[in-house]
Amino acid sequence: MTTISFNPAIAPAPFPRDLYEEQMRDIARFEIAIDQFLKGEISDDVFRVMRLNNGIYGQRQGGTNQMIRIKLPAGSITPEQFDLMADLSVEFSRGWGHITTRQNIQFHYVDLRKVPEVMRRIADVGLTSREACGDTVRNVMACHLAGACPYEKIDVTPWAEATFRHFVRNPLGQRLPRKFKVNFSGCSTDCGQAMFNDVGVVATTRTREDGTIEPGFRIYIAGGLGATPHPALALEDFTTREDLLPTIEAALRVFEQTGNRDNKLRARLKWVVDQLGIDEVRRRVIKIRHTLPASSTWPGGIPPEVIAAGDAAAGRLAEGEISQVGQGVRVELNSSDPFRRWENASVIRGAANGTVSAVAYAALGDITADQFRGLAAIQRHFQSDVRLTNRQNVVFRGLQPDQMRDLYDRLDAIGMARPGAELARDVVACPGADTCNIAVTQSRGLANAIGQKLEEEGLSEVGGVRINISGCTNSCGQHHASDIGFFGAERRAHGKSLPGYQMLLGGYVGEEQIHFGEKALRLPAKNAPEGAARVIRRFNDERSAGETFQGWLARSGGATAVAEGLKDLDNVPEPDAAPDFFIDYGETGPFSGEVGDSECAV
Repeated sequence: MTTISFNPAIAPAPFPRDLYEEQMRDIARFEIAIDQFLKGEISDDVFRVMRLNNGIYGQRQGGTNQMIRIKLPAGSITPEQFDLMADLSVEFSRGWGHITTRQNIQFHYVDLRKVPEVMRRIADVGLTSREACGDTVRNVMACHLAGACPYEKIDVTPWAEATFRHFVRNPLGQRLPRKFKVNFSGCSTDCGQAMFNDVGVVATTRTREDGTIEPGFRIYIAGGLGATPHPALALEDFTTREDLLPTIEAALRVFEQTGNRDNKLRARLKWVVDQLGIDEVRRRVIKIRHTLPASSTWPGGIPPEVIAAGDAAAGRLAEGEISQVGQGVRVELNSSDPFRRWENASVIRGAANGTVSAVAYAALGDITADQFRGLAAIQRHFQSDVRLTNRQNVVFRGLQPDQMRDLYDRLDAIGMARPGAELARDVVACPGADTCNIAVTQSRGLANAIGQKLEEEGLSEVGGVRINISGCTNSCGQHHASDIGFFGAERRAHGKSLPGYQMLLGGYVGEEQIHFGEKALRLPAKNAPEGAARVIRRFNDERSAGETFQGWLARSGGATAVAEGLKDLDNVPEPDAAPDFFIDYGETGPFSGEVGDSECAV
């Protein structure tokens, strides 16, 4: 029998930095800058860079209304942090917070003058908003089951934490040509979605000459979504644990040196690959990695976070139920009992120690103050590890199967026990034109409308289909990588503007592969819910046993063929006959496609 061997560090690891003291100094400086800006002593252009680097994003409402984004590396969160989120939502925002697709929590309508207080309070519980926005290294993500997944090769949690700590406030990442995103997955299933990040890390193994199994990583680079999506490309077949952080830093250095600083639309790492070619980018990354030991930023061997926590895989039960994970998993709700239905959709089983994980459904990623406090109480009760997911939900990990009924009852009491994970009702949406300066449409409004339509049609609990919505082409809602995707766009009909969406079909990410959704057709916003319902109804009626959405779509002739059955929805009635067609969801007046300057929301 082969054994997995985790080698010790080949070089001394540095001591973890005291991030708290660094944060306090940063906040004090930012507070002075806010005062100077409000007095007109600092220009808007200069202050914008400072604001974004501190995780503060301007809202389309203008004035001092701001969004603050709080980074949660790997989506990890504690009861104390949940409690603070509740307090912040009431004291500084609108009574609720929002989980993003990058495992952050953000609050809107925060007065700029009060931002330093928020920053100090999140620092007191070990969090930061530093570099959550702007041309920086953004929040470091990891699959939400890392450390609890029966399929993982390595627990990537401490590696994500180490990567976050190495790059936060790192001089290399303060004024990049554009944002830089890093993501970790513990196995090829790629629940972390490494395949569309600037650096995507997927845990893997290789067999040594002595027959033992060496854990390590496969690194992908230059992935991205946005208006021009680009699949991440493999850097090398195998990267050792000792070389992981140096490789990520080397990729960042190549980007910092060669990224386009004159045209932000062509500034991401994917455009560097487009210009230089992947072979040349690989050569430069490997060359820089070899020279890093002589650098003052050398990360050095196995990071202390990994040494302290360990990164051995959770393992897998030799027998018993092992849940499937990843996109395309078919969920069957075969009971009328509410608890059993939630259990069918939301519980993941199969870790070697017999523990299970369970998802709490947060519709549209929104969590109220009472729900934050409820989640904190539940976490304390079960002493559970909790993560935020990239589908804007919350997952409790390390629980026993016989605790599921108790967990369900407690989640039900706070309105978060509805079966949602991996079901059609689990719609993902960006904030949209409600707050975002560059959104064209009210994406959250469409998400609610689709959810209501699916409930009415009895389709909300169809499994194996994901819907993602963005309010513009920027893909903050990750519309390119979902089974059914929508992005907002202005339409013209009868001489007037109206809200519209481009529908895409067949997006997929998993098994170290990515396929971007193909354009189906453009729809008026008010017809998009019916369009989604028709596609899901057809998929549900026509799919064979175990067939994925991608398999069904290919068998049905692809996006263009399926769109033929939707063409009647691309008709816009006269304004007098249907004035609501010319008003966006949640609005009361005529639609306007005007947008502000891009600060790039995610």
